[in-house]
Amino acid sequence: MANPTAAMLVIGDEILSGRTRDANMHYLAGELSKHGIDLKEVRIVSDDALAIEAAVKALSEGHDHVFTSGGIGPTHDDITADCIARAFGARIDIRDDARALLQAHYDKSGLELNEARLRMARIPDGAVLIDNPVSTAPGFTIENVHVMAGVPSVFQAMVASVLPGLTGGSPLLSQTLRVDRGEGDIAATLSALADDFADLSIGCYPFQVNGVFGANVVVRGTDGARIDAATTRLAKELEL
Repeated sequence: MANPTAAMLVIGDEILSGRTRDANMHYLAGELSKHGIDLKEVRIVSDDALAIEAAVKALSEGHDHVFTSGGIGPTHDDITADCIARAFGARIDIRDDARALLQAHYDKSGLELNEARLRMARIPDGAVLIDNPVSTAPGFTIENVHVMAGVPSVFQAMVASVLPGLTGGSPLLSQTLRVDRGEGDIAATLSALADDFADLSIGCYPFQVNGVFGANVVVRGTDGARIDAATTRLAKELEL
């Protein structure tokens, strides 16, 4: 049976402007691979309500899981929670359980739970809170969409909170073979290998070092024996 599929929606003008480098996609891809969930698509959208709503709807309909990052903080441009609520036709307001978490956190910190911070307690009806052991303000899951913060340390903590509750498939395995030849020299061999091992993903990633061309061939799949067989055949045919 095929693994469950996932998509990621990265939200924020700071990503698209180049001001901030996104680290969350790389982390999520690795964690999903280990859990047996295949990340199939990543979209990046600006802090635009219509764009966020449209992307969430499309990704939710096309994949088993959607993970969002960014836009659930206390400032005016943190609009993700409202957009997700509208996308699913859900009412959104300050929820008692989320408020209680924030109240305890800010009381302990000696800070005021002011109106801006209370924005982080606004949760759509029917959503389940995602634990945030780093900074307390929760994310949430509604239907098949997991809404998380954009700060990498918080995002990673939320992923760790969510993944144990998701049903995964077979973890993705891989082997890499370095070939010190140009892609054009090995293309025919790789094409034949890909035809004979259609159940595997065979990628060729070229590099150049000191004027010498080469490629890393990566064989991926869920069956370790098949990966071994493909890699062994390739090494033999290229006389490595």
